[in-house]
Amino acid sequence: QVLLAESGGGLVQAGSSLRLSCATSGRTISSYGMGWFRQAPGKEREFVASISRTGGSTDYADSVKGRATISKDNAANTAYVQMNNLKPEDTAVYYCAASSNWGLLRSPSAYEYWGQGTQVTVSS
Repeated sequence: QVLLAESGGGLVQAGSSLRLSCATSGRTISSYGMGWFRQAPGKEREFVASISRTGGSTDYADSVKGRATISKDNAANTAYVQMNNLKPEDTAVYYCAASSNWGLLRSPSAYEYWGQGTQVTVSS
């Protein structure tokens, strides 16, 4: 069992940066690949970024590539996503997720554990 708790969301202006954190408890984060997803009102949950169990590989959605950086700190049992040059279309609830599967995972169904989400609102 792994519990996930996101933080770091907020209301920011376009062009700003945010770092979202995902604190985990239970099994060590080194046992899991981590992913970030987001869901805007009326839209499906979409993939943002993922990092492999070892932390050696990362993957990004085209919509955030070059603006987002995913990382994880195994000692702190925390995953992060740094979002730069935020745009109004980045407005959504952001979720972190943990998967015991190997590889880089884009499908929400590949993740066993989810946090409650943190709201990011970007004003123009």
